Amino acid sequence: MADLRTSFAGITSPNPFWLASAPPTDKAYNVVRAFKAGWGGVVWKTLGEDPPIVNVSGPRYGAIHGSDRRVIGFNNIELITDRPLEVNLQEITQVKRDWPDRAVVVSLMVPCQEPNWTAIIKRVEQTGADGVELNFGCPHGMSERGMGAAVGQVPEYIEMVTRWCKAATRMPVIVKLTPNVASILPPAEAAKRGGADAVSLINTVNALMGVDIDQMAPWPHIDGYGTHGGMCGSVVKPIALNMVSAIARHPATQGLPISGIGGIEKWRDAAEFMALGAVNVQVCTAAMVYGFKIVEEMIAGLSEWMDQKGYARPEDFVGRAAPRKTEWQHLNLDYVVKAHIDQDLCIKCGRCHIGCEDTSHQAISSLKDGQRHFEVIEEECVGCNLCAVVCPIENCITMVPLREGEVDRRTGLKVGGHRTWLEHPNNPMATNPRPAKHAAE
Repeated sequence: MADLRTSFAGITSPNPFWLASAPPTDKAYNVVRAFKAGWGGVVWKTLGEDPPIVNVSGPRYGAIHGSDRRVIGFNNIELITDRPLEVNLQEITQVKRDWPDRAVVVSLMVPCQEPNWTAIIKRVEQTGADGVELNFGCPHGMSERGMGAAVGQVPEYIEMVTRWCKAATRMPVIVKLTPNVASILPPAEAAKRGGADAVSLINTVNALMGVDIDQMAPWPHIDGYGTHGGMCGSVVKPIALNMVSAIARHPATQGLPISGIGGIEKWRDAAEFMALGAVNVQVCTAAMVYGFKIVEEMIAGLSEWMDQKGYARPEDFVGRAAPRKTEWQHLNLDYVVKAHIDQDLCIKCGRCHIGCEDTSHQAISSLKDGQRHFEVIEEECVGCNLCAVVCPIENCITMVPLREGEVDRRTGLKVGGHRTWLEHPNNPMATNPRPAKHAAE
């Protein structure tokens, strides 16, 4: 049976599933329930200085729902903890004492002055917590006060504050990065220069969830007014995967431990983050929507998959997919696939035909012998995958690679070779351009 124990920036936990800093980790009651359910660690909801901040006493959450009312996007305008600092510190101390095998990391956000950071870190260190996470990502409320994303969007500030914190503690220092930047690499590089032991990402994405067109106000609204908040949930997972892979592959940040966050609902989501370089993962939205017990399926699913693949421990597959993420210019332009429709699975809904006919390459016919029937026209198919994406039946439409030496009936060229854009003759800047292989006359 797979051993799920992980060590992240020197912090050990019985499995890679942690709860992110958010409402589920706001108090000891929640954290204890989470640990009883099986979570390997938590990042305590962000602490700040006294007097505590004031949250709105009204709708704090918004959502985007799928057709089945499943929450696929979640928005939060709540701020950091509104509980007294001393109460939080006492609870952290007790929880860590009672659960020594679980990871307890404390998220922090204070004004951007060295004495403020030093003071709160010293107090957290006394709790016995395993580490601190610097919240440089909160996109609303706190950023207007010069904290959160206001720091995370300026690499010089990230480096400066990280240095202050590293100088003030022996605990591991994790920097939580905001996705609300043009590139995630400068902030990640700044965290590493400042001495960060690890980074966690992504924090929430700036978003406005909708408009109440009866009230003519953003939704949700407080006394008739709304504001942008931080969006999370499954809709942000692709953004998070891209940013995690960028840090894992970039020479200046390669090797920096990563905690993956963003849209993780199932064990497979976690495996994807870890395959791209994350050592562990943090979950928020799924726990809020489905409850703490979802970790049971995550643990069982990941363990079973690892056993099937022959991975004894998480480090056996962490980062294995990262080298295969590349830039467009390095993709093989001589690789050819064609769509194939399994007629036994086809329900004749016609989505593939409509998608291809109206927006793609008119490569799927809709009639055969006067009957409704959908077939790929290979002479027109470019292998774009749109038909497979819109098909409601899993594996009904597959993309089949042409073999070496076969002729692509669309272009009349033989399949084979490996030309990227850097070698393609259509590229005016190509170095050593190579012609295509023509079919025999």
